[in-house]
Amino acid sequence: MAESAGRGPERGNASDAAGALILAACAVWSLVSAAGRETRPEGVLLALLAVAAGFACGRICGTLLPVATAAGAALTALLLALLWRHGMPGATAAAEHAPGQTGGAAALLVLAAGAACCAAAGAGKRVPRAALRLLALGTAGASLALGSVAGFAAALGVLVCSLAAARTPRRLLGLGALALVAGLAVGASWAMAEEVLPDGLTVSLEGPLTRNRVELWQDAARLAKEHPVLGIGPGRFAELSPTARQSLGSDGKPHSAPWQQAAEQGVVGVVLLGAAFGWLLYALWRSPRPTAVVLAAGATLTALALLASVGNALSFTPVTAGAGLLAGLASARRPIGADEPCEPDGPQGEGGVRPRPGSPRTAGAAGPG
Repeated sequence: MAESAGRGPERGNASDAAGALILAACAVWSLVSAAGRETRPEGVLLALLAVAAGFACGRICGTLLPVATAAGAALTALLLALLWRHGMPGATAAAEHAPGQTGGAAALLVLAAGAACCAAAGAGKRVPRAALRLLALGTAGASLALGSVAGFAAALGVLVCSLAAARTPRRLLGLGALALVAGLAVGASWAMAEEVLPDGLTVSLEGPLTRNRVELWQDAARLAKEHPVLGIGPGRFAELSPTARQSLGSDGKPHSAPWQQAAEQGVVGVVLLGAAFGWLLYALWRSPRPTAVVLAAGATLTALALLASVGNALSFTPVTAGAGLLAGLASARRPIGADEPCEPDGPQGEGGVRPRPGSPRTAGAAGPG
């Protein structure tokens, strides 16, 4: 136990170093792909800054007041989604009522549900846990009120995963399944753009996605093939996509984070986007927090990735900052004086913490004497 506890901070430092390198690489590559062309990399740099700032804030607040911070984040995200559903702050779309506003509000509600579930998993008493889970359920209902069925399904999925995580002893298996789900969503968007799915399945998927969005993906695929390495440059999709130019009220985005990266920053941009998501899951795997908290945060980030694969949720600064905040909260070190952290997939007691020798939970386990 002493060895594992001693190696914990080293693993956390390695995870932080990897995250800093990946975010720095994303920033540098956006500037490289923008060099020599009239591009607008400010949106990418702002999103990276928001993720980094949110992650750092989550680490600090998660060490001091993890449950209170998560609950406050849930309420803040819920209020933002409801108050600014017709004009979210931090939107990069040019249109006054851009079509992505509903998707951005749905992403905030998913983050609210995830933060509430993380707070519930870390709460010690039954009544606060029930109240926080009711808050998560209420955010799912708010998604329906905003007209986002996808947001409702994502928020409800986060709540279900959080309830299941309380009975899951191995976080690695759960995080691996979440990564697989995100990969399948990206693969499905690629299959739709390349028209490799059967006709019946394509028609059924085009209904909720809309034909306009599929055509935007096809434009992005064409641009990615023409500029596979550097892409066309950040912020240039609107001027080079025929579908975006001809669409009324278009926000000039392909409504898919992977396809936007592929078109504007080439294959390297797609790889860096996947590496950033993988780093967040890796940081959760190495987290000293209980498995229930880790898997609730992982389910939330995966749900956000699903929304971002079919929408422009990552174009809103509150969403990217909230994602970083939630990841920081779920990977923060335990408060000073708390029980000793356990291994990521090691034996756990209640709440994911290995009981200390001589504690009331272990007293009498070996019999008298």
